[in-house]
Formats: sequence, structure tokens, C-alpha cells
Amino acid sequence: MLKAITLDFDGVILESVDIKTRAFRHLFKNYPAKVEEIVRFHKGMAGISRYEKFRIIYRNILHESLTESEAERLGQEFSTFVGRDIYTCPFVPGALEFLKCQSSRLPVFIVSGTPEDELHDIVTRRDLGRYCCGVYGSPRPKEALLRAILTEHHWQPSEIVFVGDSMTDFEAADSVGVHFIGRVRADEASPFPDSAQWVVPDLKHLTDQWDSVVAQLVR
Repeated sequence: MLKAITLDFDGVILESVDIKTRAFRHLFKNYPAKVEEIVRFHKGMAGISRYEKFRIIYRNILHESLTESEAERLGQEFSTFVGRDIYTCPFVPGALEFLKCQSSRLPVFIVSGTPEDELHDIVTRRDLGRYCCGVYGSPRPKEALLRAILTEHHWQPSEIVFVGDSMTDFEAADSVGVHFIGRVRADEASPFPDSAQWVVPDLKHLTDQWDSVVAQLVR
């Protein structure tokens, strides 16, 4: 039986992926020859901590050193830019209804690459805390967060499912051994391999098909 549901945040609960892409474009606008490469890297590494992205961008793309103070400045500027829209952006279709419905049946956890204190603030301001048994963010990677949930609640990997929208989500679930459901917008190509157990365009579809999905996941 399924014991719990874990969900990524950006692109699974909130339609906030494009906001964060714009934030990276804004942060590196003074590198016009590199900004498109930086944006492609950001999108290809969706789901990992922004600070880890900053380190890789400076090392592998800009070929510059990154001080701790500069990384902190970038992080603060990123948060300020994203904060203009993150508190008002729409939910992924069906996400709020999914949380309301499923949280009455199973424990629900958020597992995100967003810094944990910032994530708690967004969850509080979007009034989502009532549906969540736990909110987990960076700096720990998602693999470690999933393992922490399993350890804290004495669950087996086969007893939880992770809903994510990126390959880092899929890889974290695969590494830990938990079930995975991918969210891919209807206008986008799936990044997931054929081994992905289930892919849906939004959480309304997931709610509509939930019984069938669970039956296939835990058979």
C-alpha cells in the first residue's frame, strides 16, 4: 500500500518554472554572450539548488571564481526577483484540488530544490501548510530529502511516490527506489525515459486517474 505522497514544488504545485527561468536571465544579463547558455543550463538542471547552479555556472561557463559573498548576493537578488510573482502565480491545473483531496487520505510532503526557509515562507503565504505533513528544501539534495522522509517515518521506498517535473526529480526517485510520477506540460516534450512509470500533463489528470495510477504503481 501507498503510505505517503511527496511532491516537487515548482512546476508541480505552482506554475513557477518560467518565473525562475526569467530570474536566471535577469541575474546574468551582464553576460550577453553567455546568458542563453546559462539559461539552457538552468533549465536542463531543474530541481537542484540555485546555489549549486551558481557554482557550476561560474566554474564551467563564466570561468570565474565565485566568492561566498557574491553567491549570497546572487541568491538574495534571485529571491527578490522571484518574489514579485511567486506569491501570486497560478497553481498547476488541479494542484490545489489534488492537495485538498489527497491530504485527507495520505500524508503529503513537499520536496523542493528551493531553500527550505524560503520554501516555508511561500507555503505559508500561499496557505498550503494545512495540506502538508512536512516541507523539505535545499541545501540537501532531493535524494537526501526523500531518504530523510523514509527514515523519519519508518517507511519502505515502495510505500511512497514522488511527483516531479524534471530529470533530477526522476533520478532522485530512481536512486532511492521510490515510485515516480512525472508532470510534463501538454505543450512540452517529455524529458523522462521510457522507464518512467507514469506521466501526466497536470494534477487534474492525476486526480482523475489516481486509482488507476496507484493500482499500477503498487501492483
